[in-house]
Amino acid sequence: IMIYKFSSLYNYRLSPLSTACTEDVIFQGPRWRTEPSDLILPINSPDHQATITCEAEGSPPPQYRWSLNGTLIDLGNDYRRHMSGGSLIISNLDKDQDTGVYQCTAFNMWGSILSRRASLQFAYLDNFKTQSVRSAVNVREGQGVVLLCGPPPHSGELTFAWIFNEYPHFVQQDSRRFISQETGSLYIAKVERSDVGNYTCVVNNTVTREKILSSPTPLVLRSDGVMGEYEPKIEVHFPDSVPAAKESAVKLECFALGNPVPEISWRRTSGVPFPSKVKMKNSNAVLEIPNFQQEDAGTYECMAENRRGKNAARGLIAVMPLDIIGWPCDGYAGLFLFPPQGRVQIENGALSISSLNRSDSGMYQCVAENKHGIIYSSAQLMVLASPPTFSKSPLRALLKARSGSEVTLECKPQASPPAISLWKKGNEILQRTERIALLPDGTLKIANVTKRDAASYTCIAKNQFGTASTTGRLIVTEPTRITMRPTNMEIIVGESIVLPCQIASDPALDVSFSWAFNGQLIDFQRDSDHFERVGGSISGDLMIRNIQLNHGGKYVCVIDTDVESLSTSAILVVKGPPGPPDKVSVEEITDSTAQLSWTPGRDNGSPITGYIVQARTPFTVGWQAVDTVPEVVNGNMLTATVVGLNAWVEYEFRVVARNAVGLGEPSPASAKTRTEDAIPDTAPTDVGGGGGTKSELVITWEPVPEELQNGEGFGYIIAFRPVGTVTWTRAVISTSAARYVFRNDTIPPFSPFDVKVGAYNNRGEGPFSSIAVVYSAEEVPSVAPKRVRARSVSAAQIEVSWEALPTIPERVLGYEVMYWEDDTKPDTIGKVRLSGNYTLVNITGLKANTAYYLSVAAFNTAGPGPQSAPINSTTKKPPPDRAPLNIQWNMIGSTLTLHWNPVVAMETESKVTGYLVSPTILQSCDLSPETIMLVFALAHFPESLPRASGAAEETSLQ
Repeated sequence: IMIYKFSSLYNYRLSPLSTACTEDVIFQGPRWRTEPSDLILPINSPDHQATITCEAEGSPPPQYRWSLNGTLIDLGNDYRRHMSGGSLIISNLDKDQDTGVYQCTAFNMWGSILSRRASLQFAYLDNFKTQSVRSAVNVREGQGVVLLCGPPPHSGELTFAWIFNEYPHFVQQDSRRFISQETGSLYIAKVERSDVGNYTCVVNNTVTREKILSSPTPLVLRSDGVMGEYEPKIEVHFPDSVPAAKESAVKLECFALGNPVPEISWRRTSGVPFPSKVKMKNSNAVLEIPNFQQEDAGTYECMAENRRGKNAARGLIAVMPLDIIGWPCDGYAGLFLFPPQGRVQIENGALSISSLNRSDSGMYQCVAENKHGIIYSSAQLMVLASPPTFSKSPLRALLKARSGSEVTLECKPQASPPAISLWKKGNEILQRTERIALLPDGTLKIANVTKRDAASYTCIAKNQFGTASTTGRLIVTEPTRITMRPTNMEIIVGESIVLPCQIASDPALDVSFSWAFNGQLIDFQRDSDHFERVGGSISGDLMIRNIQLNHGGKYVCVIDTDVESLSTSAILVVKGPPGPPDKVSVEEITDSTAQLSWTPGRDNGSPITGYIVQARTPFTVGWQAVDTVPEVVNGNMLTATVVGLNAWVEYEFRVVARNAVGLGEPSPASAKTRTEDAIPDTAPTDVGGGGGTKSELVITWEPVPEELQNGEGFGYIIAFRPVGTVTWTRAVISTSAARYVFRNDTIPPFSPFDVKVGAYNNRGEGPFSSIAVVYSAEEVPSVAPKRVRARSVSAAQIEVSWEALPTIPERVLGYEVMYWEDDTKPDTIGKVRLSGNYTLVNITGLKANTAYYLSVAAFNTAGPGPQSAPINSTTKKPPPDRAPLNIQWNMIGSTLTLHWNPVVAMETESKVTGYLVSPTILQSCDLSPETIMLVFALAHFPESLPRASGAAEETSLQ
């Protein structure tokens, strides 16, 4: 007996009652993916086309047909209607022909099913009846009033609004004014003087988006007084019984007139509070219940209340029950299996069919309805009757088993009713023995397999509809042995190794090797940079190249054959330099020491043997190793004291660990920490000076670097005294300068002084430098050089000479020659300084054919003395800038004769006084060693370079 209950029966699987059938039958009749839904279109739809969706699945794919108002649509002769897939497309829409209820049927070889019904309607909105002005409504101030809208004929959902006097001044809803979306009327709970005016109802069709306006309704105040207070009167309320569909949205309206303006509240008479999904809008005049469920059903009460009294309205909201109206078979609404017919019984919505036969196969649907519509739920019934077949579960043609193992051969025919099975070994029927078991489900088991069990095995299945068989051959193989296994190893980062994995196996077996690392299969293509499988068919060796720390772990070689799986493993320990220490912190700091602590990093397979502490300041280039106490920090220590630090310097520290493999990566840097300040402990160096002007003592030194200043408020103390005296004169400067000038008219020129320089900061004075002797400024020479002479040497040189000064009171360190073109061109002045007792200099780089003025002065550290009286000299004209042309040569014996055209000097050039012939001997790689080439360079001698007189145009060389 098959019983179908009213429920969702999609994806239903049905198995025969007997367990002998090994697989469920997957039903392949139609089932809905998308069913049609109601459609409402504007009566003047711009695209003039409608699509009613319908889609089902099944095997073979379903076909479709459509009906309109219960009549089959002949799509072959209907030019306006056609299908796309299962969906119905209607073109050139016509209200009279296309309005109605549509239903889709999907069918294939297994049967057919009906869809839910869907209506197609056309939305429209007519105009209000022609009327210039509606009748005036006369009310007293304080009285309530209802202005009726009276919407015109329409189809489709409407929304309402009201205009006060003129557009766009719309009536705003509040606790005193309410617009019902059910009737369209405007309710004013208590009229005020500001309400007087014309009111126009605005009706909007949400489908067509049309909007029409009624004629104005004047609201006029009566002159016979003000309305007194009165209790609420509910004018808008919901029905006593409200049917609701499950999962729909329910809206209840409630509004009352009254003076004072009533307040609206809601409750359930059962006392159950509203769930959070319930919303109240428009000053509580509207109650919304989205996604209505059975637990939302009950009696709801609206209460209107003011100080004159209260009034209430109640209504029951209930979920409409579904009534089972029949069981259509194979998509035909007329084939209702109702009332009961012999083998077919229907009770409480359940369909029962007894004594099934093949004609009962097909699609069945349960149809239920209430006031909200009709729904269908589908199921497929297949009555099975078939001969045995092994098409889905044949025996493997070749089965291999290891000697001594247990073999299981399954016999799983598909048959209805279930088949009876037996086994044959070769041509002999198998019987149960101690090693051979024949199970009730047809499975054959052979324990402790030997070579004698190798043979062909056949399973034969039979029922009243036929017989079938399946055969497979059993081969018994020798066990596989691992001949070489990997061993546990320790290895250094960067090295390469091979882990062996070799076997001896039966030649009949197919063998495959795979490797797993820490439980994950190695992908040799993705990880080819490090892993490679090497060896032949009996070897699965694993090569690991350039081993990294993350390669340490368990390696498992897995050997798979047709009959068994073996594995062997090894632990690989990879040693590398230590990982970086962490959490380096400065525990305590002084002006020269810092107490550090840190946490260790990973030892990476080799114990940490020691640590190196490094420091960095704004004054160092990168990180530098620093001294510590203890001097050697061993691997068990996690603290150290850094010594030899500079005071008042900002330091960062880091720690590097080492082990037997090498140095590891450094730790992250510590937080920046400044050492305490201290008295300077470094004196300035290279103290010296001298020079300056009269009555000055100039003192210089090499400044103390900032990192050695030991604190804020740094400066220098300069102490000096004449040589041979006892008392020091001190000067203090707070700048970073490295020069001090002491001025005093009593200082003798070029007098020796003992000088020393010290440093200080806010903490006090530091040490002084060693004493240096510095001379005060001397006076410039008081006498100018005499017998100054100048001679033009060439177009760019003038030779100047003078007579050395005799002994004078001032020192003479050398002479300074100044030159200029004339007194009107001060920017053309030049200067040449000679240290020592020289009395002649060549001034070069001058302009050709130009007059120059020259003077000479003696100088010392105080500067130059008086200049000699200026003299003048003119540079020579420049030489011709052209080389001789038309050079010809003639070789007779060992004599070479040259001829050329003479160079004629222009008026602005020096005269030619001779020519220079310069032979150059070249060894050519293209000639024999005995052949010598002479190349001649021919130049002329200008007047500025004296040579032998005459301008030869011919010369001979031997």
